[in-house]
Amino acid sequence: MSQRGRREYLIRYLMAERGEYIGVEIPKDTAAQKLLLRALFNVRMPQAVTDEFLQIQDAYLQEETSRKGITDYKSLPEIQSDLYLWQGDISTLKCGAIVNAANSQMLGCFRPNHICIDNCIHTFAGVQLRRDCYEIMQKQRHEEPTGTAKITPAYNLPCDYILHTVGPVVSTGLTKTHEDLLASCYRSCLALAEQHGVTSIAFCCISTGVFRFPNERAAEIAVHTVKEYKARTGSGIKVIFNVFKDIDLEIYRRLLQ
Repeated sequence: MSQRGRREYLIRYLMAERGEYIGVEIPKDTAAQKLLLRALFNVRMPQAVTDEFLQIQDAYLQEETSRKGITDYKSLPEIQSDLYLWQGDISTLKCGAIVNAANSQMLGCFRPNHICIDNCIHTFAGVQLRRDCYEIMQKQRHEEPTGTAKITPAYNLPCDYILHTVGPVVSTGLTKTHEDLLASCYRSCLALAEQHGVTSIAFCCISTGVFRFPNERAAEIAVHTVKEYKARTGSGIKVIFNVFKDIDLEIYRRLLQ
């Protein structure tokens, strides 16, 4: 089956799950199809799918990620001992685990085609990820506390695992509590990764962006907490600081020089 055939199959399947899409025509334009499919992934509730759907979805998503280009962290220059800096789409990074900046519901972003990292990771990992997160939250029976972390398989991403952590939201002004909670996110992810034998981990810029944590202070806490953890525990875990915006790249370059 061609990539277009897979995409149209997935669109038809997901539209058939939702009554309001009955009779709606699939656009012929490739870009419009991709937007529609992503939106359908985003709004889909964590429910069962057929084995055929998973087989076609997995082949489609893996091909899409391959076309975007996969970066192996081992190809990156080491900035400091065990520390790396990389600007790019974290969903295309091959390493032990990537960190997702999740919300307290832990089910991914439901906003169609939103540009947040949570949306991107859930989209290209596949529908299995939301189902896994749903099962974790059903067993937990309460929202995920800020500063903690959970781990899941990465499914169709090139990494092995995804670490989901809820960063602090800065509403009116930065406080020491916010700073302590952000540091806890990094420590929780590092400890959980090592419990699962992960030897390399990529951190996104947790809590910056829509959570409004100041970029520079967030980076300072990230670098300090990672270095402190490694010094205190003697850990040899490789840490990649992943950035997307140019401003964060400049900040991390300065902090790691």
